[in-house]
Amino acid sequence: MECEKPQFDAFAINEAQLILAEKRTSLSVLRTGIAVLAIPLGVISLLIATSKYYDVLHVMHLLVPLTVLNGLLVVLGLYLIIRSFRRLLRYDRMIREIKKTHSCIAEFID
Repeated sequence: MECEKPQFDAFAINEAQLILAEKRTSLSVLRTGIAVLAIPLGVISLLIATSKYYDVLHVMHLLVPLTVLNGLLVVLGLYLIIRSFRRLLRYDRMIREIKKTHSCIAEFID
């Protein structure tokens, strides 16, 4: 396969490398979102496991803020996960466009 314009192909390779770096960043954000989403699950399971050692009515002033904080962590985790999925789809679309326009490097981008 012969390429006519190597300078444009070098530009396309650099563009693909940049997009793939951004994709790796989005995957890191996805991993962080999953970890943030798992924190409330751990806290709730700890509270359930130790529930025989306390009375809920006596510690309600501690459970309400903890529940609010857990809710905020769930919202933050979901936000990070949804945002990273949208960006991953956008980066995949951009890479497909590069593959279409620069057929010489399409076999190297997977």
